[in-house]
Amino acid sequence: MTTIQEQEKIQEQFKARMNEDELLNCMRCGFCLPTCPTYIESDYKESHSPRGRIALMKAVVDGMIEPDEDFERSLELCLGCRACEPVCPSGVNYGHLLEDARDIINQNKKHSLPVRAVRKVVFEELFPHPNRMRWTVGMLGFYQRSGIQTLARKIGFLGLLPDSLATMEKVLPAVPTMKEMKNRPEQLPALTEKVHRVAFFSGCLMDTMFMKTNDATMKLLQLAGCKVVIPKNQTCCGALHGHSGEKEEAKKLAKRNIIAFEELDVDYIITNAGGCGAFLVDYDHLLKDDPDWRDRAKAFKEKIKDISEVLVAVDFHKKVKLELPAGVITYQDSCHLRNVMKTASAPRVLIGAIKGTEYVEMKEADRCCGSAGIYNIVESEMSMVMLDYKMVQARDTHAATIVTANPGCLLQMMLGIEREGLSDKMRAIHIVDLLAEAVQD
Repeated sequence: MTTIQEQEKIQEQFKARMNEDELLNCMRCGFCLPTCPTYIESDYKESHSPRGRIALMKAVVDGMIEPDEDFERSLELCLGCRACEPVCPSGVNYGHLLEDARDIINQNKKHSLPVRAVRKVVFEELFPHPNRMRWTVGMLGFYQRSGIQTLARKIGFLGLLPDSLATMEKVLPAVPTMKEMKNRPEQLPALTEKVHRVAFFSGCLMDTMFMKTNDATMKLLQLAGCKVVIPKNQTCCGALHGHSGEKEEAKKLAKRNIIAFEELDVDYIITNAGGCGAFLVDYDHLLKDDPDWRDRAKAFKEKIKDISEVLVAVDFHKKVKLELPAGVITYQDSCHLRNVMKTASAPRVLIGAIKGTEYVEMKEADRCCGSAGIYNIVESEMSMVMLDYKMVQARDTHAATIVTANPGCLLQMMLGIEREGLSDKMRAIHIVDLLAEAVQD
């Protein structure tokens, strides 16, 4: 529970740090309401809508309300999907307001000792360190390959976990070995006539748990005529930190990544994870108050591109034969890829170019699936409500394959398929893995 002293500190920081012009930009028009999953799923509770949360932030700034537990809860329940931003006639940067508010609360609230310890381990000791990430994910691989996983399932140990986590354990991808995770390329040549020199942002979880997807991404870029450079000194994008009230740690990671990429002389910096890409293109906002980094962050941002955008731009889908056995395919948007990076058509163009398949658009494919980073862990109940709704829409397409463009979305859709008992009829796959399957020599 937040103490009175903590509330006073939070209120002072809201007055000092929150962008009041941005708060005032909200006209309370309500265009955001139909796009907000938490507003809809909370029976249209105004405090769980974007304009409601902005009104609460403004009220704290003005001293009209205290930043109490109800206020914190409203912000906690937000997915941060940013679906409200594209429909806002005033162009309110809601995501920036949300991150600032969460950071102020986190930095001025005294967490319990266990919570402080967990946050320190995750945000400071694990994600910023690639070798530690590999070791941690490698332990998961050992669990999968050693027989411990089989034993845990046999004796019912997973029954001690919440249902969503127990089901998530079943759908986790097979983790590569430590040797495979350490043996990563630094440069790859174009396999066709060279059209671009690009750098690849490999990410933390993407280059460990989802390493095969990264390999497929680099192969597609090579086939598209790109020479690929993969800097060894890159690190986590900082999205988890930025969304969880650890803004200073996110800034440190941003600076490390800018240094890693800025001298490479590349046309683009390629990402294959919508969540990472959206945070990378926000580096200029993250570092806007730092005169030594502001321009460097802007130059970095201007080179960020999602893999699907680049493939469409170089006509990959026209130059390379793509074909799969007959079947229906649908697509679930990554919220951040669509709402922040403004990439929606490119993935659909690529999927539609695969011969032998039929593409069926999912109803409300742009509505969040409920993954939202670690939201499906910390807000499991609301997340599962959203996932159940999403699976209704997915089933209505009669698709055998659900395509996504972000690892969190991928795991969430795999979780939905498992929960619905559809694993023998339906699969979820990252778009680059689908395209890699479809490439015909």
